[in-house]
Amino acid sequence: MRLEVNNLNKRYRAIHAVKQLNFHVESGEIFALLGPNGAGKSSTIRMLTGLATVDEGKVIFSRKSATSSELTSEQFGYLPEERGLFQEAKILNTLVHIGRLKGMTKRDAEIEAKAWLKELELEDRMQDKLKTLSKGNQQKVQLVSCIIHKPAIAFLDEPFSGLDPINQEKVIGILQKLKAKGTTIILSAHQMSLVEKLADRFLLMNLGSPLLYGAMADIRQQVALGNKVIVEIAPEQATNLHDFVETQNTNVEKLEPESDTQFCITLNKDCDLASWLSLLLQSLSIQNLQVVQPSLHDLYIHAVEQAK
Repeated sequence: MRLEVNNLNKRYRAIHAVKQLNFHVESGEIFALLGPNGAGKSSTIRMLTGLATVDEGKVIFSRKSATSSELTSEQFGYLPEERGLFQEAKILNTLVHIGRLKGMTKRDAEIEAKAWLKELELEDRMQDKLKTLSKGNQQKVQLVSCIIHKPAIAFLDEPFSGLDPINQEKVIGILQKLKAKGTTIILSAHQMSLVEKLADRFLLMNLGSPLLYGAMADIRQQVALGNKVIVEIAPEQATNLHDFVETQNTNVEKLEPESDTQFCITLNKDCDLASWLSLLLQSLSIQNLQVVQPSLHDLYIHAVEQAK
């Protein structure tokens, strides 16, 4: 399912929560909405799911030859940031009930629920009450409730909340499987390293407005951050390195020592990396060298700071 958003706006009395938002999400794509608290991410997701009204703008969902401004219950799954499942109910019963609300038969819902609980290593807890699970395991159950009916599009607000690193990787694997089957996924998350390796494209928001938009390569072009070069040298070469950096003041933004032998050199965005590295290797005896591109976290922090 493809999504197109045109000039989306949302106000809560005096607060303009979402301002002139434009983006599209291709069918089968993983798309990330990013930004600090109060950026408008959750408000955007609630409008897309129909849980909040759109004040201005258009939302268009396309699937094959059909288009619509609204989704039916069976077409989408929604994982809210706040947990909302029945704490006193048994886990399997809860998932089957939600599956039936989404148009599944009881038998199909039970089959799907058991399969997902097995994959998430909760098979032996399916007859327990939800409240007996840890925060992380409750999050996994809530994720299953969102995707049990095989929706065409899934909206996930903070899907990694409460998960340890092992279960974060499990969820990443599940989302990649859903993508491979053609499910469109829109997610909001604060774990930048996870989002960077998972999503195809990104929209970075701040105070309701769009800041950066596109794939990682596009976003790196939009942000004035250069590469970092980590070099390891012999201690007696430190002075030579400082002298070299001083002669390269138009290419080097800063030099930071990380130890007696290791230094981090931040290059300007417009620096010709290949030529600069060639000159560095001609000028000094380098024991080890690593080029690090700006991470999504770096770009995120920089763009938000620049927007203040």
